[in-house]
Amino acid sequence: MSAVSYHISNLLEKMTSTDKDFRFMATNDLMLELQKDSIKLDEDSERKVVSMLLRLLEDKNGEVQNLAVKCLAPLVSKVKEPQVEAMVDTLCSNMTSDKEQLRDISSIGLKAVIAELPLSSSGLTLTASVCKKITSQLIGALGKQEDVSVQLEALDILSDMLGRLSGALVSFHSSLLSSLLPQLTSPRMAVRKRSILALGHLVPCCSPALFSQLTEHLLTELGKAPPTSMTRTYIQCLATVSRQGGHRVGEHLEKLIPMVVKFTSVEDDELREYCFQAFEAFIHKCPKEMSPHVATVTQLCLKFMTFDPNYNCDDGEEEEEDTMDIEDGLDEESDDEYSDDDDMSWKVRRSALKCLEALISTRRDLLLSFYSSICPALMTRFREREENVRADVFAAFSTLLRQTRMGSSHHGLILAGSDPGASREEEPAVSLLKKQVPVIVKALHRQLKEKSIKSRQGCFCLLTELAHTVPGALEEHIPALIPGIVFSLTDKSTSSTMRIDALSFFHVLLLSHPPQAFQPHMQVLLPAVLACVEDTFYKITSEALLVTQQLVRVMRPQGETATAGRFDPKPFVKEVFSATMKRLKATDIDQEVKERAISCMGYTVCHLGDHLGAELQGVLAIFLERLKNEITRLTAVRTITLISASSLKIDLSSILPEALSVLGSFLRKNQRALKLGTLACLTALVTHHAPSIKPAALEPVLNELPPLVDESDMHVSQVSITLLTCMAKVCPSSLAKISSSVLPGVFRLIHSPLLQGGALVAILDFLQALVLSKASNLGYSQLLKSLTEPFQSSKSSADSSVLHRQSYHSVARCVAALSSASPKDSPGTVSSLIQQVKNPGSSESARVLALLCLGEVGRSGSLGGSKEVQGVILEAFSSTSEEVKTAASCALGSMAVGSLNEYLPFLLKEISAQQRRQYLLLHSLKEVISGCPASSLSPHVESIWALLFQHCECPEEGTRNLVAECLGKLTFVNPAQLLPRLRQQLKAGSALARSTVVTAIKFTIVDHPAPIDSLLKDCIGDFLKTLQDDDINVRRVALVMFNSAAHNKPSLIRGLLGKVLPHLYKETQIRKDLIREVEMGPFKHTVDDGLDVRKAAFECMYTLLDSCLEGLDVLQFLDHVEEGLKDHYDIRMLTFLMLARLVSLCPAAVLQRLDRLVEPLKATCTTKVKAGSVKQEFEKQEELRRSAMRAVAALLAVPEVERSPSMADFANQIRSNADMASIYQSVQGGEGGGVGPTESMDLS
Repeated sequence: MSAVSYHISNLLEKMTSTDKDFRFMATNDLMLELQKDSIKLDEDSERKVVSMLLRLLEDKNGEVQNLAVKCLAPLVSKVKEPQVEAMVDTLCSNMTSDKEQLRDISSIGLKAVIAELPLSSSGLTLTASVCKKITSQLIGALGKQEDVSVQLEALDILSDMLGRLSGALVSFHSSLLSSLLPQLTSPRMAVRKRSILALGHLVPCCSPALFSQLTEHLLTELGKAPPTSMTRTYIQCLATVSRQGGHRVGEHLEKLIPMVVKFTSVEDDELREYCFQAFEAFIHKCPKEMSPHVATVTQLCLKFMTFDPNYNCDDGEEEEEDTMDIEDGLDEESDDEYSDDDDMSWKVRRSALKCLEALISTRRDLLLSFYSSICPALMTRFREREENVRADVFAAFSTLLRQTRMGSSHHGLILAGSDPGASREEEPAVSLLKKQVPVIVKALHRQLKEKSIKSRQGCFCLLTELAHTVPGALEEHIPALIPGIVFSLTDKSTSSTMRIDALSFFHVLLLSHPPQAFQPHMQVLLPAVLACVEDTFYKITSEALLVTQQLVRVMRPQGETATAGRFDPKPFVKEVFSATMKRLKATDIDQEVKERAISCMGYTVCHLGDHLGAELQGVLAIFLERLKNEITRLTAVRTITLISASSLKIDLSSILPEALSVLGSFLRKNQRALKLGTLACLTALVTHHAPSIKPAALEPVLNELPPLVDESDMHVSQVSITLLTCMAKVCPSSLAKISSSVLPGVFRLIHSPLLQGGALVAILDFLQALVLSKASNLGYSQLLKSLTEPFQSSKSSADSSVLHRQSYHSVARCVAALSSASPKDSPGTVSSLIQQVKNPGSSESARVLALLCLGEVGRSGSLGGSKEVQGVILEAFSSTSEEVKTAASCALGSMAVGSLNEYLPFLLKEISAQQRRQYLLLHSLKEVISGCPASSLSPHVESIWALLFQHCECPEEGTRNLVAECLGKLTFVNPAQLLPRLRQQLKAGSALARSTVVTAIKFTIVDHPAPIDSLLKDCIGDFLKTLQDDDINVRRVALVMFNSAAHNKPSLIRGLLGKVLPHLYKETQIRKDLIREVEMGPFKHTVDDGLDVRKAAFECMYTLLDSCLEGLDVLQFLDHVEEGLKDHYDIRMLTFLMLARLVSLCPAAVLQRLDRLVEPLKATCTTKVKAGSVKQEFEKQEELRRSAMRAVAALLAVPEVERSPSMADFANQIRSNADMASIYQSVQGGEGGGVGPTESMDLS
């Protein structure tokens, strides 16, 4: 310790030296010492260092002063409180000194000290006391009007302090306000501006009363009609206050808006600009309260965005172009009368446009009205003469396009019609936009050739948005756009970013329009793009290669033969080839260019390979080189895949053997993308080039495949098995060698509970290919034996639990696939399966499997109508084992799908006759309805429908749900006739029947476009009226149905939200009359019958956030979320999720309600479980706290949140409490803040 003190006192001594160099070096050394974390000063040294540094601030030498100021910041954390206060005192008193240099240095010092004050809870007392000192001194300084520069510095420091530490200054807020408001009337502009900034920092955390005081003050001052310069200040202050205080302005808007509107009519450009900035802030921060004023503001914006009093513009475009030159000539003479530099009207136009853009981006719900009001007006302004303003016109229009695109692509339902004939109705906004396309292109295509880079870039960005929003709409306008594109690519004065923009727009254009549109212009386009490929800047080269790749595709789209294609690519092949080849050979270029050159050359070979002649082999050799290079291998793999599948049948024999061995080695690599790419490449090679592959060349690949077939990565397994299937078809001999190593893996996969979907289909194909390949050791019987073996042994029950339910179904599908591949063995298999079911000695697992196999074989229709099978199934229905019964019901359903006429009447008869087995038989019926095509079901619809309605009032809920599912799926057969019948039943039936019908509707809503959609849209409102049903169960199933609609087909319910939401919100409330007490022995237990309905309602709310956000009034929505935060465990978990989601979707609204939301979050995070509680209670509470903490983490990610005193306080509490801090850390670290897609719930 003493060593440090000694060293420092030595330095202090040198600081008193008369030689300025000594002083400088000593101060420098002290600064280095203070920056070390390890330094500890005793009290005496602290005092000496502080007083010395403060003395040095008045040093004659400027460099010494500068160093002394730099030492102050690290000192704050090293010395004790009294010393910091002494420092601040001196600095503040220096602020009012007469010496300007000392004032400047002290204000820098104060800013440095403020930036270092601790925010953590431990240092808050120091921070608070220092802030009080500074504030009281600065308020004093503000009062002294003698020197403006003192005031400016003081305001600057206050702004800094309020921005960083306003929470510590709460007690000073009112005195700060009262000293800042008079500064707004200062004669000096700079003082007024800085006061506005300081007020802006004060607003977010001041109390509502102070905020009202501030707003009232601004209103009264504006009401006095002050001189224009003062009005500007007040309006500017208003804009700043609403930007910073956001939602709080909402309650004062009624009085503010008329006032601001009035001032737009004052002839003063700057004042108008500030008025529009205020409107923009209002629109962003309180969209809901602005609703009544939207029309007024829109009118004003439209009026002033054309405000150009000094320029008389004819509407005739043609004349305008000519008059421009004459005007340029006139300008020079008439300089003395009027100069453009004085013209501030462009600021008014720009702020009006920005305000419009804010409107468009916050009010998607008004999109259609924007198309009639704002869109035409914006298009006329594309000719705006001031290029900065024109950029804003483009930006506003692009926002309009983006909003249109967001609506039309919602959940991919509108444009997802798979064939063009049945394409969905398009969103009304999109069709309005399509009508405007010619006008837009007409206005823009000229500007693409202007000198101004900025407006060209704006045009390209706008056109890119347009091509994304309505793909294909620019087709007939391509001739008009091409000169502009070529001009930007070839013009010498064009900057590199401009070229990149032009290329990327061209790329989007090529992707979104048909090839024929570009073929006639190839002579003009190609040279310009190839010149860019030659460019020295790598980014231009790489963009140009992407475009060239698309142009190659345009020259000869896949599938066109040379004769049928009207366009002959021959003249262009050589140029494309040599430009690309130059880039492909180069090794000393950027990686992005390397990859794109490989890819571009791949396309050239794939589409135009027959024109390359002798060059081809050289190219393939380069590809082989690139395949061996670690950096380019992935791109090379994808390129070889592309070439091998080309319709030109490119001859790859020169590189095949070596390529195969390299590809084989990639399968060992740990890079998943490379593995998948390699497997796809091998599949393409084996499929298209089998004759030129020698079996020996496949060895290295085959040896790598067995380890890839594994349940740890289903997708890789699926692709590997697809490759094996291709091999089995083209070179069965090589497969025989690896049956011993690959098949065990395949069977493990079949018996895995994870197998489903694509991987299962791949395995079925593989097994069929094996049987058909007639390889000796892979015959039908062996495969069948390996499949069913694990199910035969009736070992101890512990072992049989290893086989999962899913694996029974997988094996059954495999058996059916084998028997369909080998029809001659099928009858034998069927009879042995029947024996197995009948044999009382078979184990349960064997009988279940045999039944499922019979079902799957029957599904393919190869059972024949054997009466014996029906008997076996009925017998199985009366088995003692539940598993066997379920398997029998599945099997019966599957067989009926295979031969409807034989089994369906039998099934319906049984359902009527057998009350006890109803549930199982209905399951079979569900299988039939799900599995049969509508055409074969339609003759039987009436009989099934009648039967189902006999059972729709069954008291068993499980049975009712099954009936509902059957009804819903049956409705698909003939929606026009059956949907109205369901609607009829709503009025007729009992509560149970109503709940069945509503559940049936849930099953008619599927997540892909279906013919029933338009009918559903017309009548879903009637079904949703059941949300007002008297029966609580009907209301619950109505909510579940509504949730399904919101999740799978939001377009059905968007128009009904206004009517439905009040009833939905009503169901979220806790109802006392549904809570009852049940006595369980000595204990009383409360049961809440309304919990399930509330849960269903909150689940609907969660889904609406994702699918119908623009139809919600978020503040009203938040009221109910807030209630949910205090509800039952399940509901709280849901509302925490909702809160985290809301923070990312509409932070402004959440900030508005922040103070009310913090309390329940705090309560959850700080609740402790009673000491004697059961383990589940502890786990539940822990899960709740984690979930609440995720919501808190999401909130704290929004920068403005900690300005709220209650939230800042809670954040400090979390940091200082070890337990909460650790939960917060784990939630943040392990789960990415918990607002990602990981948090979304599965509500299908």
